[in-house]
Amino acid sequence: MSAFAFFGAVELGLVYALVALGVYISFRVLDFPDLTVDGTFPLGAAVTAVLIAGGWNPWLAAIVSMIAGAAAGLVTAYVSVRFKVLHLLASILTMIALFSVNLRVMGRPNVALLNEETMLTPFLTWGDAAGMPDYIVRPLFLFVLVTLFALGLARFLVSDLGLAMRATGANARMAQAQGIPVGAHILSGIALSNALVALSGSLFAQTNGFADVTAGVGTIVVGLAAVIVGETLLPRRGLLLAMIACMVGSILYRLAVQFALNLDFIGLQAADLNLATAVLVLFTLILPRLRQKGRAA
Repeated sequence: MSAFAFFGAVELGLVYALVALGVYISFRVLDFPDLTVDGTFPLGAAVTAVLIAGGWNPWLAAIVSMIAGAAAGLVTAYVSVRFKVLHLLASILTMIALFSVNLRVMGRPNVALLNEETMLTPFLTWGDAAGMPDYIVRPLFLFVLVTLFALGLARFLVSDLGLAMRATGANARMAQAQGIPVGAHILSGIALSNALVALSGSLFAQTNGFADVTAGVGTIVVGLAAVIVGETLLPRRGLLLAMIACMVGSILYRLAVQFALNLDFIGLQAADLNLATAVLVLFTLILPRLRQKGRAA
């Protein structure tokens, strides 16, 4: 694997680390399986691409994309909480609807950002002046940004509001008996989760130079893979370590896929990405049980 391919995989892993953090909130904190992320990821990319192409500041465009993602998450949570629709079904319905919404936002299947200024532009200029190649500056910028969000999320989850949200996911009936507004915390948690996913989509559009309506296919699988890989390698012993595990899992997942695709004797191609993902996730699910059997023996 070349240095360019290595840092490219790290860059993509850091972009999807925000997806992993969002999936962690919905699946681990709230115990709310949410497939909306397959729609909010391209939504964040679409909103960002359209706004930047329209002359907006890229940072402001990213914030608007987060608001759009949070709104999509609120729809899923509201349908589930208010009308008692199964969370999986509610999220699937929202995800399907978002495909049409994304097409409406962009006006066409994809929008290019190749000649537009993005969040990375000033840092790339600084990197050129410092003699640092772009393929190093880009993941370095993403690492700092994602780390700040991971630290902020870890701090939030130990606050009073975060503790109430975690109590809601651990035991909703007990939390409600303690006077915690369970429905409100589900709404805010799923909104926060999808806001992070939309931000990931925004970064994807800005780092890759385009937004595509099909970019969200398999996003939930990638997020779950990152969480599972991270938790397998770094067993949870605290919220901060759990956030680090999400980041590490996302990067390692992308490196593993890139490594597999570069092994000529295996014969994998880009079209086999979903197959590689399924095998990797299955392996990480089985690994803890294999460890337990090995210890028992």
